[in-house]
Amino acid sequence: MQVVQKLHQAGLTSEHAYAAALGSVGLSLLSWAVSMKAEKAGVERADRWGIFVGEWAPTFFGLGLALANYEQGYATPASGGFTA
Repeated sequence: MQVVQKLHQAGLTSEHAYAAALGSVGLSLLSWAVSMKAEKAGVERADRWGIFVGEWAPTFFGLGLALANYEQGYATPASGGFTA
């Protein structure tokens, strides 16, 4: 069974994934700012924290797109899935 189908059956929707993506962008900015203020390691460490958390957003956006396609009943021919 496809991962996207399993996630959808577990109750995850495309809106949840999009919200997680936007949340990770905000969390990236927050983690950068907190690292700048709380740690004395400098800008380099703060940048690493911001980039680390910021890399989650594309994954969540991609998952959101996959779930949206699943919810609409579309699948690519190569996936062997169903089509509308």
